[in-house]
Amino acid sequence: MSIVSIIPARGGSKGVPKKNIALLGGYPLIAYSIIASKLCPSIGRTIVSTDSQEIAGIALSYGAEVPFMRPEQFAGDKSTDTEVFAHAVQWFKQHEGKSPDLIVQLRPTTPLRIPALIEQAIMNLQKNPEASGLRSAHEFPEPPHKMFQLTPEGYFDGFFPDDPRPEYYNLPRQMLPKAYHPNGYVDIIKTDLFVKNNSLYGNKISAFLTPFTIEVDTKDDFERLEFHLNKEDNPVFNYLKKNY
Repeated sequence: MSIVSIIPARGGSKGVPKKNIALLGGYPLIAYSIIASKLCPSIGRTIVSTDSQEIAGIALSYGAEVPFMRPEQFAGDKSTDTEVFAHAVQWFKQHEGKSPDLIVQLRPTTPLRIPALIEQAIMNLQKNPEASGLRSAHEFPEPPHKMFQLTPEGYFDGFFPDDPRPEYYNLPRQMLPKAYHPNGYVDIIKTDLFVKNNSLYGNKISAFLTPFTIEVDTKDDFERLEFHLNKEDNPVFNYLKKNY
């Protein structure tokens, strides 16, 4: 079975300029995903999909492949993951004659991974032929039933207006279903099903639960990640310090 990782890293970022190559612990953010991939025995190739020559150069310096540049129309604020991976799959078919069996998506914005957990996710999907894909998530502290939306009139309202229970958002947390936040730790696409159904993960998504994971959206997130790097042992960070 052929398995590749694809790390999507466009050049534009409004929240944090050049976010994917901003420094974390002295290394570009994308380097953490590249090294996490390369430390996974099951992953044969580590590929970065980017529209940026600068990102491509940095990716190559950390051992990733950049066999193609992502077209501008698939690298905007509103570009979807489906477009990004459809472009990659089409490139494989046109230039290599076939696509990999599994594509492991590793988002640069989730840098603190344990490679052994990525390996476990791959094995879990391989052992579950009925699953159409896999996504990682961690448990929310509270379910969405506890959350409010703001009405145009400026009032709070629940997200589940059809819930028959009066003021369901005031119920004890234990009486409400648990919720899980997709965190980009490791998502896996079955390429044949993606091509057939035009759906990245299908309708039987294997659930892979991870510890709470910080995702990078703002500058404050970098500060939180720096704190965790100094406090917790991380094999990817250790590898970077030893080898780069």
